[in-house]
Amino acid sequence: MLQHLPEPAADRAGVRLLLWRDDLNHPELPGNKWRKLKYNLREACRLGHDTLLTFGGAYSNHLAAVAAAGRLTGLRTVGVVRGEELATASLNPTLAQARADGMQLHFLDRATYRRQHEPAVVAELLRTWGPAYVLPEGGSNTLALPGCAELVPELLQHTDFDHLCVACGTGGTLAGLLTGLHGQRRAHGFAALKGADFLRAAINRLTEQATGRTYDNWTLHTAYHGGGYARLTPELRAFIAGFQRRHGVLLDPIYTGKMLAGVLDLLAHGYFGRGSTVVAVHTGGLQAWAGFEFEL
Repeated sequence: MLQHLPEPAADRAGVRLLLWRDDLNHPELPGNKWRKLKYNLREACRLGHDTLLTFGGAYSNHLAAVAAAGRLTGLRTVGVVRGEELATASLNPTLAQARADGMQLHFLDRATYRRQHEPAVVAELLRTWGPAYVLPEGGSNTLALPGCAELVPELLQHTDFDHLCVACGTGGTLAGLLTGLHGQRRAHGFAALKGADFLRAAINRLTEQATGRTYDNWTLHTAYHGGGYARLTPELRAFIAGFQRRHGVLLDPIYTGKMLAGVLDLLAHGYFGRGSTVVAVHTGGLQAWAGFEFEL
């Protein structure tokens, strides 16, 4: 679904601003999470796995999505959570729902969690939980990219555009969009993390692994993190509430809220060329609001 966003900043800049509602693409696995999981789930089944093992923080949309996918497909799921183990009564709404969806939670101290890519760490987890199809944090691997790339032709069925904007956590969604754009038009990633310059190399690595090439038609914006991952400032909360009043659309507090705030700031500063069409992608993630005591 494509929605026009009448915003004064866009009108003054002479830019057509649109919102692609990828948050509506699946009733229980909305947004980029379904796109990232689509081909990974097929591969897990092809290899004969009955268990998915993956990684995420305590408020991870990815953990929530994998847990829901496991419930929907009958696959066992294991979520490796960054941080010290919590009692069941202390679980936040994201982890409580993941456990309700059947996910078994395994907590790792932060030092070990940072080593999640090391074979020894993965081997120890598999010794504990048994054979499993291992998904990286955020679901960002080469099989995530083709699902995200499919967004581009879907969008082009509705409109042409000059700029495509998306929030970035691990960079997999932006990398997938780049492979779908084939070097045409420009993509913009808005980092939700503080100090996210490392994502440039990660995105290039993903596209090269998936397609054998890197792309130069994209920009990573790192100034709109709002203080860091899962930080919700009063200013961002007010922006999201105002956006909902104006457009009837709720943005999530970790990714799309920051991205839209960034897009409007760039419009106010004349970043996008007059006469251009800018499409921002709503990638879902609304389950995160359960942890922020937000009144809709």
